[in-house]
Formats: sequence, C-alpha cells, structure tokens
Amino acid sequence: MPVADAEVAVLIVGGGPVGLTARALLERWGVSALLVEKHVELSPFPRSRLVNIRSMEIFRRLGVDTRITAAAFAPEYGRIRFRDTLCDHDFATAAMVGVNAPVPESPVTGVVTSQDRLEPTLLAAADAPVRFGVELIDLTEESDGVVALLVDRRRGEETRVRARYVIAADGANSTVRQRLAVDTTGPGALGDFTTVVFDADLDRWRARQPAGVYFTAHGGFGPLYPEGGWSWFGPTPEDAARADWPDLVSRALGPGAGVRAEVVRVQHWALNAFVAERFCHGRILLAGDAAHAVPPIGGLGMNTGIADVHNLCWKLAGVLHGWAGSGLLATYGAEREPVAHLTLRQAVANTRLMVEVMNRRRDQLRTGEAASAELELPWSEGYFAQLGLVLGVAYRSGAVLTGGGAPPEPSPGSTDYVPTTEPGHRMPHLWLTRNRSTLDAVGEWFTLLTPDPAHWDQQATAPWPVRVETLPEEHTDFCDLGPDGALLVRPDGHIGARWRERPPSGSALRHAVAAVTGSASP
Repeated sequence: MPVADAEVAVLIVGGGPVGLTARALLERWGVSALLVEKHVELSPFPRSRLVNIRSMEIFRRLGVDTRITAAAFAPEYGRIRFRDTLCDHDFATAAMVGVNAPVPESPVTGVVTSQDRLEPTLLAAADAPVRFGVELIDLTEESDGVVALLVDRRRGEETRVRARYVIAADGANSTVRQRLAVDTTGPGALGDFTTVVFDADLDRWRARQPAGVYFTAHGGFGPLYPEGGWSWFGPTPEDAARADWPDLVSRALGPGAGVRAEVVRVQHWALNAFVAERFCHGRILLAGDAAHAVPPIGGLGMNTGIADVHNLCWKLAGVLHGWAGSGLLATYGAEREPVAHLTLRQAVANTRLMVEVMNRRRDQLRTGEAASAELELPWSEGYFAQLGLVLGVAYRSGAVLTGGGAPPEPSPGSTDYVPTTEPGHRMPHLWLTRNRSTLDAVGEWFTLLTPDPAHWDQQATAPWPVRVETLPEEHTDFCDLGPDGALLVRPDGHIGARWRERPPSGSALRHAVAAVTGSASP
C-alpha cells in the first residue's frame, strides 16, 4: 500500500470553472478538499463565454452571482449576429433568451462573460487549498480511498495524497480518464481551431449593434470584456507556426475596418465531441469536459459541467458525513450521463444549423441577391435559450421517488420549458416572498415545501438535514398539491418525492429521505 504524505476527503483534479465550483460547493457542505491544477495559474484565455440561467442559479446559491454579473457584459450583448465581415451589416441575428433579458422561469439572468473573468470569482468563493503547477501523474484505487501521485512541475517534487474520493475535472484530454482506460463514445475530434486574443479599436461596431458573438465567413469574433479586448476564432491554418496572425485577423475584420489587430496571445485547441462511457469508476468520478466534450455552439459545455458537480457534491457530502449510503454515488452517473448525451446531440445540431446559415448566405450572394437582404434563420427566436434542456432535464434514478411513473425526458433541441413538480425535475421558480424564490430555499439540506408545515414539522428526520418551508397557498394548484401535500426537494434543487395529500404514515418523510439517500431503512 503506497504511503501518503497527506490525506483529504476529496481531491479535485483541474482548476477550471467545474473544479472551482466543486471546491466551493464541498466547502459549503463542510467537506475537506484539495484542488490541484497542472498550470501555474488560472487560464488567461477567454474560452467559454456564456453563463446560462441554471449556472447562475447555482452561483446565486454560492453568493457570487452579483459579482459575476457586475464583471459581465450588459444584457444587450446577449445576442449573436451573422455578417459577411465584422464591419458589414447583419444578414441575420438571434437573441440569447434568458441572457438578453429576464425570463419568468428563473430569479436570475444569464450573462455573457469570459472564462478568465469568471474563474477568479470562483477561486475567491472558497478557502480550500489550491495547488497550482501540480499535476496528477498516477493514481491507485484502494478499498477505502484513492492514492494520487502528484508532481510539482516547478520544484520537481513528488507527493502522494490519499483521498476518500477524486473528482476528475481535468478537461477533454483528462489524464485521470486515460489512466482509468475509460473509453468515449461520439464523433471524437472534429477539427483543429485557433483563438487569437487581440486589441483593436472596434467600438464603433460594438456600440451600435452589441453582441456576444459575431459569426462571419472568416471566423467568429467576440468582445472579451466590457472595457475592451477582442477574440477571433476559426479553423487553424495549415502552416500555423508561420502564420501572420495580425494580418489574418485584420483581413478577417474586412477592408472597411481600417484597423490593424494587435495580437496579445494565441491558443490552438481541438474541437471535440464525445461522452465518456461511464462517469463513475469506483471512488473516482468524472465531471465537466473529462466526462463530456461538446462543440461550443450554444454555450452548453461549461454549463453542463457546472451542473455535473452540483449534482455530485451533495451526494459526496452525504456519504462522507454518514447520512447517505455509498450507493447514492451511482446515481450521479445514472442522472448525468443521459444529460451529457442529450447535450452533445444538441450541440452538434447547433453546429449544423450554423453551417446551414453560412451556406444559405453564400447561396444568397451567388444568386445576386442584395448584400443587405436579411436571411431567414432556420430556428425560432427562442432556440438558443434551449430552456427545455437547461431547465427541463428530468432525472431517473434511485434518488428520485416517482411513485411508479418515470419522468419524461426532454427532447433534443427542445426550446420550450414547461415547469412541473413531477419528481426528478428541477423545482420550478416560484416566489415565496417578494424577493425569495423557491430556489433560494434550497441549500445544504433537503427542503420540504408544504402549505401545512405544522403537520410535517412533527416528523423526525435525524440524521438527515431537512428544513420545512411554507409554500404559499396560491402555488398549491400549480404544484399539484392538496392543502396538506408536500414536495421533497433535494439539495441540488431537483424534486425527490411528492405527496399530493398528507400520507397516513407519520414516518413518510423519514422513509422518503432514507430511500432518496440510499440509507438503511430507518
């Protein structure tokens, strides 16, 4: 048995948004964690640009949503625009619903912000130790834990850390996934792309017609920060090592731009599309791009990873604190793997639609139509909100008591979100008081929402953390509850059980929480 130099409850591998969110969530649960990141600092590249509604709901619970919004673009940047070159007029445009303005389905609004602006906020959201420049190079599974071999690349020192569990959030090229020999399914690598971060005076285009992304025939452009900075992204040229990046970006801006790009940094990356064959391998759990890599069109990748660890961390806390059975962790894969496959199909569909738009434009120009003619988009106005996928996902597992019926699965490409209190679904946003949502009642505990708290308060629930909240009577019909019914909401905001009427047994709540957490019968 390898001798460990240190011990921790959870080792998090990877310091991107997914790993940093897991660190903050575990700290809220009182679980000791260590995060290691092979790079010497947070990424200086913009990477993911969209924080969607569901992620912002999670960040609201962590108390960082206002800081994220303050550093992000104004809502009017929640839009994509299609142009021949950046300085041309739009030939098509589409709103990012839920980003460009509030929606009634959530107490928060998504934002356009760069990943390098998001990560410092997430890093500051917890005090658990972080070791930059430290890479995991091997790991050994044991019956009661995992021993990870780490190397500090700056000092050349090797250390061993024993963890009860490991969260692998180390990206699409995950060392952990490769060490475990976990295979992937899906298209795989779709091509090589390059992002160029540059400075140029482009405010006169951005100010008139703001957008989070401008798609052109010469690549995509995105404003990076409210105070300035831009990125260009497109297929990597064949001789990338000799590429004149300032000239390439300047030509992509178009002859009417009249500016030359000052290149700050260049990053090459592979466009991947896959889902790991399994998310759970003993005490090691894959999350984020290590578990699923999806094309960036639609902004689903990072947000799906954040939802992964939101699903996972309360389960880890329950097992480590002793109020959940170890089998609860198996529901992580059962619940999140189907979501990953849906998300991948959606992202691939998004990419195909983008290609269709550009092909239609080429046909339009080839047939001599006026360059200013608008192009009819092959999707509805709400398409890129994808609220049916982002908010409408239904979990099916032993951690959901469905009463014999399985919750419906959202269809790929679903734009519409229909709020429901069917077990397995996210608890709909309803106002409990003027500024307090049902989602604000969810935290490091199970929440019982009921119009009759006096009855349910009498039921003993130890050792499980349970809080009883009053559901205003005006919401009972919407929630499909009688005057003494109740909803049991899991710590991740998904409904674990529902009683339309008060059950005859005085221990119904206790039995339900025990079943959801995979505990021994009370």
